[in-house]
Amino acid sequence: MRIAPELLDEIVEHARRDAPNECCGVVAVRDGVAEAVHPMENTAASPFRFEVDGLELHRLLTGIEDGGAALGVIYHSHTRSEAYPSQTDINFAAGWPGVEWLIVGLAGAEPEIRSYLIDDGKVGEVGVA
Repeated sequence: MRIAPELLDEIVEHARRDAPNECCGVVAVRDGVAEAVHPMENTAASPFRFEVDGLELHRLLTGIEDGGAALGVIYHSHTRSEAYPSQTDINFAAGWPGVEWLIVGLAGAEPEIRSYLIDDGKVGEVGVA
C-alpha cells in the first residue's frame, strides 16, 4: 500500500492525542493507494491493547465499501514498546487476512512507523511508502 505523508501525519497525531492509551483506526484504500484515514475510539481505553465497537466498525467498513474503496490497513499505536506486533496483535490478525497492520511506536523520542502483513501467525514487514 502507498500512503501520502499527510495521511501518515494524521495517524501519528491520533497516536499522540490518545497517549498514554493506544489509538486505533483503519485506512481505506483504492487500487493499493490509501485514500482516507478513519480514526476510531479505543473502547478499552488501555495503554496495552485496543478494542473497537463492533457495530461502529461494521458501519464504517460498509461505508468504505459502498464508496468503492476497501479496508487496507488496521492501525494502532504502541505507547510503551517498539512498533512490532505483539502476540495479541498476531492473534487478532487471524480474523483479518490480507489486511496490513500499521503500528506507530511512541516509546522513543520520535514516532516509529512500521507496517506488517500477518498471515497464519507469521509476521512479515512491508514497506511504508
